[in-house]
Amino acid sequence: MRIITGSARGAALFTVPGPDVVRPTTQRVKEAMFSAVQFEIAGRRALDAFAGSGQLGIEALSRGAASCVFLDRDPAALEAVRKNLEKTRLAGCAKVRQADALAFLRDSSRQNRDSFGLIFLDPPYGSDLLKQTLPLASACLTPGGLLLCEAPAQAALPETIGDVALRRAYRHGKTCVFVFQRAEADGNGEHA
Repeated sequence: MRIITGSARGAALFTVPGPDVVRPTTQRVKEAMFSAVQFEIAGRRALDAFAGSGQLGIEALSRGAASCVFLDRDPAALEAVRKNLEKTRLAGCAKVRQADALAFLRDSSRQNRDSFGLIFLDPPYGSDLLKQTLPLASACLTPGGLLLCEAPAQAALPETIGDVALRRAYRHGKTCVFVFQRAEADGNGEHA
């Protein structure tokens, strides 16, 4: 795994040890994911909800995201994220938290505590976590915010979740990337 472009371009990332601990996003899927939003990353506050090695959030930071919160329950994954942030010299823009993504998003959406302009959801395949976290993550998006989900190609996700709409779905072999966007707020603070 390498960072594709930006300030950390070409940096090889540490992975999480163990054969079945983390299923990293392939380079091809990551390239497609970031190509879909390449001009919409700079200055956004990001959340990498199922961080694993942190490659999605680090790619966003490398491309100009203002900051990123990395969440994972696994201490080994968090250690890989920390090493990757140090290696890419992006640690100053990041917060790494050992947390359950579902609980974090539930608390954030209930309390209107945290909002993000860019959220990555890449939970373990074969779990029900994507369907559970999708509405919670949608509630944590800023107006105009982007939500990128990686799922098996046969996954069926809703086209709208409140004022968050599916912008496009990209299929890459056995993987599908879903790009959702929250409606922009109008001049009165209301969503358009």
